[in-house]
Amino acid sequence: CRYNKADDDLEMTMVCHRPEGLDQLEALTNFNKRELQVLYRGFKNECPSGVVNEDTFKQIYSKFFPHGDASQYAHYLFNAFDTGNSGSIKFEDFVTALSILLKGTVTEKLQWTFNLYDINRDGYINKEEMTDIVRAIYDMMGKYTYPVLKTDTPKQHVDAFFQKMDKNRDGVVTLDEFLLSCQEDENIMRSLQLFENVM
Repeated sequence: CRYNKADDDLEMTMVCHRPEGLDQLEALTNFNKRELQVLYRGFKNECPSGVVNEDTFKQIYSKFFPHGDASQYAHYLFNAFDTGNSGSIKFEDFVTALSILLKGTVTEKLQWTFNLYDINRDGYINKEEMTDIVRAIYDMMGKYTYPVLKTDTPKQHVDAFFQKMDKNRDGVVTLDEFLLSCQEDENIMRSLQLFENVM
């Protein structure tokens, strides 16, 4: 959120956004007051206006993946954080998602991940949506991580996932199918535990 002339109008008009009180956020999340204060300081340091737009989010997120192109994955992630479709992420949005990813139950984490993959928010994940996310993850990890990656590798991964997840073979994965498949598959569960190691 560092000021430059290209910052969008939304950020300039919302310069004074103040988050909900600590007591309210403590009740809504799995963080205590001290953790919330530390998170808020970090958030305000990156985004003095109290909100972050998608371009700024992409800039911040791309710093963590210098060898790849994180912009498409950051776009999907931004939309998952921006639950109100406002075009910006407030501290409350950020800390609510982080609470689920770092301290939520297995079911809460899986529901959040389902919503990330459900790009058009119709309540189902289709092959195109899953392919878009998987391809974005490959792009983000970069050519140093996957040096000899063939262009059809994301499609092969999605085909394998869909084979496991689409229980009734109707071409889409429902939340129930997603939850069931993930809880049955140790590899998927192990990858979800990576969230917990971030902090």
